[in-house]
Amino acid sequence: MSKKVIQDTPRSDRHIMMVAAIVVVQAVAAIFFLADAVVDVSSGELGLHIISEVIIAFALIAGVVLGAWQAKRMIEQARRDAETLLVARGAVADLIGVRFQQWRLSEAEAEVALFALKGCEVEEIAKLRNVTEGTVRAQLTSVYSKSGVSSRHGLLGLFFEDLIEEGINKG
Repeated sequence: MSKKVIQDTPRSDRHIMMVAAIVVVQAVAAIFFLADAVVDVSSGELGLHIISEVIIAFALIAGVVLGAWQAKRMIEQARRDAETLLVARGAVADLIGVRFQQWRLSEAEAEVALFALKGCEVEEIAKLRNVTEGTVRAQLTSVYSKSGVSSRHGLLGLFFEDLIEEGINKG
């Protein structure tokens, strides 16, 4: 999950940078067209060409203003999303901790249950904890019994159910 978050952040940053680059190019173009129109008008020229340059310059200025506004909104949204993600991570961690305490899991059972929730297989958990696969299976059986489910999917479902109910109750 954290790998996905790490990948999403640079993508958002790239979008923000693209909008900012477009705004800069538009600003340079607007300055060019305005300066050219001012030079032409000051030299006494006034025609369709000059009027079109002025219109283009004002359109570019409008684009600069709107682009800067959009970049600001994107940056604010990225900040809010990051904050929301931190809150959600904390809420999930808190929920897991509360449930593990309610079920009176031992430290070993809680560690095995957490690995199981993360999607680790029995063999992986055994290697990570430096215990036998039989020990992990026994601890998982105990976790399932204490939590009132019969499988890893049931265990995971309990947490989704709690999170969904919490979201509905807040909404």
